[in-house]
Amino acid sequence: MASLPVDPRRPDAAYLRFWRERHLCTLTTLRHDGTPHVVPVGVTYDPEAGLARIITGGATAKAAHVRAAGPDGARVAVCQVDGRRWATLEGLARVSTDPERVADAVRRYSERYERVPSPNPARVVIEIELTRALGHG
Repeated sequence: MASLPVDPRRPDAAYLRFWRERHLCTLTTLRHDGTPHVVPVGVTYDPEAGLARIITGGATAKAAHVRAAGPDGARVAVCQVDGRRWATLEGLARVSTDPERVADAVRRYSERYERVPSPNPARVVIEIELTRALGHG
């Protein structure tokens, strides 16, 4: 895997392979007072589109933090660690309720994590427009 930094749209093969392995990740958003909110999530990485995606319930704190940033998006980071290997994706997040976008995110999640999530009519997708990628391993 490459060491930092990485072009989020053109990662090397090892970096991309790491993001396709099954790993729990963390999402860092900012609360209204500027303090970090870090939660475990499943993340999918789509370098061709320049996006990372997280499926979640629409009423979660993470979705609320992203929405609170407004239409320009919230600055966020997602990270995964496996021993000495680590990778971080950063960018501007927005919440989408579009059924096609949510279904696509669920499909990608199901592929990476090898399980179909339970149905959730309140599900949304947090889409992160990637601006930076870092990693080591």
